[in-house]
Amino acid sequence: MRRHSNLRALIFSVALYGVYGLCALVFHYPVWAQSSGSTAPEADSGWQDKPAWQFKRFAVVTAHPLASEAGALMLREGGSAIDAAIASQMVLGLVEPQSSGIGGGAFLTYSNGKTVQVYDGRETAPQSVTEALFLEAAGENKGQPMAFHEAKVGGLAVGVPGLIAMLHLAHKDHGRLAWARLFEPAIALAEGGFPISQRLHTLLKQDRFLRKDTQARAYFYDSNLEPFPVGHLLRNPALAQVLRGLAQEGPGFLHTGELANAVVAAVRGHVTNPGLLSPDDFKNYNALRREPLCFNWQPKTLPPTQDTFKQTLARPALRVCGPPPPSSGPLAIGQILGILGQHPYGVKPVDRDYLFLEASRLAFADRAKFVADPGHFSSKLPDWQALLEPSYLKSRANLIGEQSLDKAPAGKPGGLAGQGLGAMPMQVEAGTTHVSIMDDNGHALALTSSIESAFGSRLMVNGFLLNNQLTDFSFKPFDDEGQPIANRVEPNKRPRSSMSPLLVLDPRTHRAQMALGSAGGALIIHYVAKALLSTMNEGLPAKTALEQPHLGSMNGPALLEAGRYPEDRADALHKRGNELRFIPMTSGTHVLLRKDGQLWGAADPRREGWAVGE
Repeated sequence: MRRHSNLRALIFSVALYGVYGLCALVFHYPVWAQSSGSTAPEADSGWQDKPAWQFKRFAVVTAHPLASEAGALMLREGGSAIDAAIASQMVLGLVEPQSSGIGGGAFLTYSNGKTVQVYDGRETAPQSVTEALFLEAAGENKGQPMAFHEAKVGGLAVGVPGLIAMLHLAHKDHGRLAWARLFEPAIALAEGGFPISQRLHTLLKQDRFLRKDTQARAYFYDSNLEPFPVGHLLRNPALAQVLRGLAQEGPGFLHTGELANAVVAAVRGHVTNPGLLSPDDFKNYNALRREPLCFNWQPKTLPPTQDTFKQTLARPALRVCGPPPPSSGPLAIGQILGILGQHPYGVKPVDRDYLFLEASRLAFADRAKFVADPGHFSSKLPDWQALLEPSYLKSRANLIGEQSLDKAPAGKPGGLAGQGLGAMPMQVEAGTTHVSIMDDNGHALALTSSIESAFGSRLMVNGFLLNNQLTDFSFKPFDDEGQPIANRVEPNKRPRSSMSPLLVLDPRTHRAQMALGSAGGALIIHYVAKALLSTMNEGLPAKTALEQPHLGSMNGPALLEAGRYPEDRADALHKRGNELRFIPMTSGTHVLLRKDGQLWGAADPRREGWAVGE
């Protein structure tokens, strides 16, 4: 009886959101200044103040209240953190379709309180691709990279989805509840309907491409091609049917048979931009267990006095763990934190921001040259720890002076410098959503999933959107000197990602002290790094940390959050040689922090995230 009452409670919450204007989802949002030439991956939809959540037993924080509630239902029924994550993610694919879903991929970092595991559900390129996938094939621009919007819309950039296979693998290892049970909340919402939120409505209204797809147009828009209004109850019976099939048959329902054939037909049959996926690409896909990429980090106390400096040195370093490449996120974050550790942590915010930008430039220079799918290097497997070695990071930190580097050079880390690689030019990266969970058994996870661009490839099949993750590969296979770019397109290869689902481990107990991650394309790296610095260095509560103005650099201009970054600090950065660009920085950072026997939850005020727990 409890199972049915829980489902009724979830469906009742949908009605409650509708009756009260989507409850916490709909507020009168301030409008921040818009930028020209924004590199933000998803549009700004307003600011929503969030509580400082506090729990005792368990907590789930996701990008949507209904997804968080679905995860909490599983924990109340005795499920594991993995069970909760699967239920939450299935709901996210329904209620936040612009950011993730079963047509995309993910990385998951999991701790059972003793050891850490990483699950890789990153998409793979079709077997038949060539390095020239995103180069113009004819005309005056023959051989030149395609425009991003031309590459992403349609079938060309669709990789083999890996989310379901990865979640099934993690459930096999750590699930407690039946696999089929985890799909019931999403199926109930898909059939009964969920209210369109302000954010989904805003993104639907702004998107230029989604209306061109027949299925998406019929699902999201009215007869006048206007998105259905906020609060409209949106039902997705096609997705409900797919979810039932996945619940009964597992990943095979997606990777073999009629559904795989339907996806392949949509990809290969796209009128203007067909892709190369085949049924064999689906059948041959494997989710992977990987060893986590971990590094030690010694936070510095602010303000730095002689006493607090001694206390800092006496504390054992935290252990930070996340996915290794093809995710570049934890590696770049480790470099940023390690480079900053070579400098005094300044009292003035502008001094801290200056160093953060310079450290980011240095990390992104290495990322562009060295980081790619480790299974596709011509020589032996890369030694990623070479990029985190203290003496190497010290040599990188020594490059920072009083004036900005503007564009930092890549380094020469041992074990990687001899690869003979060219640097990948900066490209647009987009999309994603993040889930953080801690259960009452001391288990914790961080899950980041994506379909890449907002609404992915704008191809909808049987109620779900397909990814455009292949645009995370370098469009150019070689640099101007003819050196191969590590992240070039190759058959069966996984594109480089910025997803950064992190666990921060207590060095004494080895249990997760913090679970965090973010949405936001390549800027995920900056959002997560700043969340760590704000909470652990500056001692800010998690809620306050996520409210701080954003900044970052991808080894180019200093990107500052439009309407929020202080003008006086921006002027000071400009005087130190930074080219400034003000853009919306629509992060989606979600944090759980275990402190003094309590669980503190925080959700990014820039999106619709919410925490649920007990």
